[in-house]
Amino acid sequence: MASFNRVILVGNITRDPELRYIPSGTAVSDIGLAVNDRVKKGDQWVDEATFVDVTLWGRTAEIANEYLSKGSPVLIEGRLKLERWEKDGQKHSKLKVIGERLQMLGGRDGSGGGGGGGGGGARRSTGRGGSQQGGEPQYDDSEYMPAGGPPPNDDIPF
Repeated sequence: MASFNRVILVGNITRDPELRYIPSGTAVSDIGLAVNDRVKKGDQWVDEATFVDVTLWGRTAEIANEYLSKGSPVLIEGRLKLERWEKDGQKHSKLKVIGERLQMLGGRDGSGGGGGGGGGGARRSTGRGGSQQGGEPQYDDSEYMPAGGPPPNDDIPF
């Protein structure tokens, strides 16, 4: 039987990322994510939060540590993993998310809008990570351009 393990979550970081490096030199960051849901209880709508532990690896972990902090809105795409261990003769298990893609959602001041990039952040055209005039960072889209250049501006019939 086929299986499919994919999770997409949008929520807020519950604590500052905890960055560490494993002996091979790979970065690992653990973050907590609060995902809110509105449910109706009786005649009133109530917000319920679900708290999810997420582990990020490699450059994504380093970007999370550099740019995210408690309260930052993010989209995480990844897969579920069940961790099992035994402590003092008692078996424990925990379901967590292995984050494979990270999208920062808020601006630097926490306001809404687009931000960051998937799996490693967007690249700035300055080459130094600084901002252009006007205070807004400028992004170089050339590395995301199709090999044959931009698509033609033809009238598309749909």
